[in-house]
Amino acid sequence: MVLPEEILSAGAIALMLVAAWGGTASTRAVSWTSVAVLVGAGIALAGPAAQGGVAFGGLYRADLFAGVAKVLIFAATAISIVIAPGFFRRTAGDDLRPEYPVLMLLAAAGMGMMVSAGDLLTLYVGLELQSLASYVLASFMRRDRRSAEAGLKYFVLGALASGILLYGISLVYGFAGTTLFGGIASAYAGAPHGAPAFYGLMFGLVFVFAGIAFKMAVVPFHMWTPDVYEGAPTPVTAFFASSSKVSAVALAVRVAIGAMGPAAGEWRQIVIFAALASIILGAVAAIGQTNVKRLLAYSSINNVGFILVGLAAGTPAGVASVLFYLAVYVTMTLGAFIVVLQMRDEAGQPVEAIDALAGLSRTRPALAAAMAIFMFSLAGIPPLLGFNAKLAVFQAAVDAGLYPLAVLGFVASVIGAYYYLRVIKVMYVDAPAVTFAREPNWVEGGLIAAAAALVSPIGWIALAPLGILTANAARSLF
Repeated sequence: MVLPEEILSAGAIALMLVAAWGGTASTRAVSWTSVAVLVGAGIALAGPAAQGGVAFGGLYRADLFAGVAKVLIFAATAISIVIAPGFFRRTAGDDLRPEYPVLMLLAAAGMGMMVSAGDLLTLYVGLELQSLASYVLASFMRRDRRSAEAGLKYFVLGALASGILLYGISLVYGFAGTTLFGGIASAYAGAPHGAPAFYGLMFGLVFVFAGIAFKMAVVPFHMWTPDVYEGAPTPVTAFFASSSKVSAVALAVRVAIGAMGPAAGEWRQIVIFAALASIILGAVAAIGQTNVKRLLAYSSINNVGFILVGLAAGTPAGVASVLFYLAVYVTMTLGAFIVVLQMRDEAGQPVEAIDALAGLSRTRPALAAAMAIFMFSLAGIPPLLGFNAKLAVFQAAVDAGLYPLAVLGFVASVIGAYYYLRVIKVMYVDAPAVTFAREPNWVEGGLIAAAAALVSPIGWIALAPLGILTANAARSLF
């Protein structure tokens, strides 16, 4: 049942030894071997790892929900490794070291534990394994001031969030008498209103969700996101916006449904507030941004707000809509960040200003078309799959009777469309500003084309099987 995590852990340890003995000369071999390890971990999900049930006395849950989340995590992590060598070669003078893919594997192992957690301690161990690797990745470019600053901010605020989460876990354990999700659910169901145990469990619930909210980067625990996304190396930012986002959201869903399902009326209020606040702030704050990575950071805050609309429903349909949205979101976001990797001036240095995209439709028409597809899809414009994702979470909210939430979320989505359309206007209306370098990179170009095709109407081919898969995965939680 734990074969994927075993493969990742063993692979990371073995490659760490290779990196120690081989030095920077082993970077290419370690990187591609890491991708192979991730592929192997994904293949291992075809067996009991995705449907084996409970392991280690309830500490670990191998179900289809975790399996779907892990497929997204492993795929996004592999892409984040593949796109790194070109970035570091152009930006840092071949400064990529073999520790990069090893850290990615360790983070992926931690995220696998997170989404399969059946106990608060398993949750915390997985979360810290992922977080510690992420702190190092954010500051991976040691000679770059912005990267060092991003790593420090992420570490300080992440440590604070971990402390909040651990305090919430201690409260829940103190009043429930167990750290197993099943036992916690029974404690919430049996706590009489007004009793000390009821208030203790409610306080624990609040602190646990606050700690997880930081990892998801939802308002009001979003403050680290723009600075870290801007300062971290772009492949690492893509990793944070995809794999880390999937693991944090899947963890929140598992805790909400598996451990605190009987207290849905209480945590739903928190989720609704966080959803609306994230949608509105993510949309409004992005309007004045001039850096494309900061804009995508606020876009991630905005999109996780929409994802929480599905979680607020608290139904199998709501969980299915969350998984469907995550699959589409990962594709859109990775595509957009790989386009950012292509933004380099004639000297080969990264260009991150939105104004640098001016006239891109005339100098790089294919790149502009792909970016336009990602922007339209993130805005939720039909017939792109971003529209289907938003429709799914709103439909789940309506079916659960959360009409005000669905209406407010729909209206707020119009605000977010402005800054996406602004990027398209800059590319297609403004006069050319910067001539981007045309160094051939078939890996990045192929990934951009594939992502654009998947979120375009061509991706409708996958709607039916993806809908069936996410629905079955959601039912495995209930």
